[in-house]
Amino acid sequence: MEIPVPRRNVVWAYAIVGFFALVSIATFALHEYYIYLSAYLWFGFIYGMCLQYGRFCFASAFRDLFAVGVPRMVVGIMIATILFAFTSALVAATGWSTFHPAPTSVHALIAGVIFGVGMVFAGGCASGSLYKAGEGNGVAVVVILSISVTQSIFVDVAGWMNKLVPASWRESALQKGLPESIGVGDGWVDQYLAGYVWNQPIRTFAQSLGLKDDSLVGALVGNTLAGVVVPALLLLTVVYIFWVRKSYVRKLTAQGPRSITFVDHVRGFWGMVVASKRTAIAGLLLGIACGLQMFVIEGMRMKFGVKNAGTLLERLGHDFGISAKGTVFDPGYWYVTTQEAQWVGWVLQKLGWENMDNIYFGWVNGIPSPAINPADWMSVALIGGAAVMALLHGEFKFKMPTRELAVWAIIGGMGMGIGSRLALGCNVGAFFVRTANGDMSGWLFGLGMIGGAYIGVKFFNWYTERKMAQEMAQCDIAF
Repeated sequence: MEIPVPRRNVVWAYAIVGFFALVSIATFALHEYYIYLSAYLWFGFIYGMCLQYGRFCFASAFRDLFAVGVPRMVVGIMIATILFAFTSALVAATGWSTFHPAPTSVHALIAGVIFGVGMVFAGGCASGSLYKAGEGNGVAVVVILSISVTQSIFVDVAGWMNKLVPASWRESALQKGLPESIGVGDGWVDQYLAGYVWNQPIRTFAQSLGLKDDSLVGALVGNTLAGVVVPALLLLTVVYIFWVRKSYVRKLTAQGPRSITFVDHVRGFWGMVVASKRTAIAGLLLGIACGLQMFVIEGMRMKFGVKNAGTLLERLGHDFGISAKGTVFDPGYWYVTTQEAQWVGWVLQKLGWENMDNIYFGWVNGIPSPAINPADWMSVALIGGAAVMALLHGEFKFKMPTRELAVWAIIGGMGMGIGSRLALGCNVGAFFVRTANGDMSGWLFGLGMIGGAYIGVKFFNWYTERKMAQEMAQCDIAF
């Protein structure tokens, strides 16, 4: 029997939607440029609803798989990735895609490992923590703060860390011709980016096959079929063989002695894929929305005659926090972590910490006020969308973190913050979006993230067993 949703939940859900609608209407009344920010807002709202509805969390996916053998969320993530790949391919073929591939090298794999360990420690990935915050989860809020503070500090560290920088990185970074306002020789991350990452090749599956990313054949055959569908099916096959097959065969043989055929395994594989309708539906909607956002944002850029929201903000008179290139963080698609780092970077700048002299803030992303930052609107609305869905399903509840969970959230958030900056993105920006668009670096980060999650799960198993043994020993002594 379904439990009725309290009336106050419905009222709060309407209030949240009404607030975002009021923001969109009021700002558009001030100037039509604000519709650009509102587009980010409403796509963020959709992402929040989808994530909460499908319980999408990369940390939960791999923790459930490695710890208890439940593949539901891994399957859901692959479904969403495949569907996003098809929608983004169609957008790319029109020439309206906002996606830009990232440099590909071993750095993405290493960063993925660090991020994967961090998300298991924290109990949630970057996007998962945002939607869980919308459910009232206090641990998720701590995770978000930890990720954000870690990133904003990490990108500006220097001092003794510069001793870890290879001389070749420093020399290469200094040769990039960046303006004097960017002290590229002073920061570790600056030299890592300009002296190493920027020198790595940018590779997509379409390009590796001699095709163009923005052609229909290149987008569908190269980046989608070869770059997403085939690897995703291989990954799902591995999941079926090692985590699902035995229980499925046991179920079949329990009905009577029989030989298991290839057709039986195909049915078992399909049963694994469609096991959770809720996750599959969320994956479908996420895939469509992600592709549609690229189309919409590029359309508005063409309408307003800009390539970046920094130009719009300058036209509106908001010139504080604009990068040396005249840009702000404006990916044009779903992204997490950078805008949260900007929140902290903006606050620290106001408090006297110079943050505009590094590549991350000063040259690429800027630190505009959160009130007029497009990607900020997306993250805030994502939390709101998740809150609405949680309220309407009776799943919203304030949960204060225990001291132990808060400590793990801080440690895990630090790992995700460092991993995100080394990879130039998180589980969304460095894996989900890149993989779906045929970027080879996306799968490297994904493999690292899976490996890191495995390490994290194994560590927690050891930690839990050790803690229980200690508690039992204390009980024996007390007895």
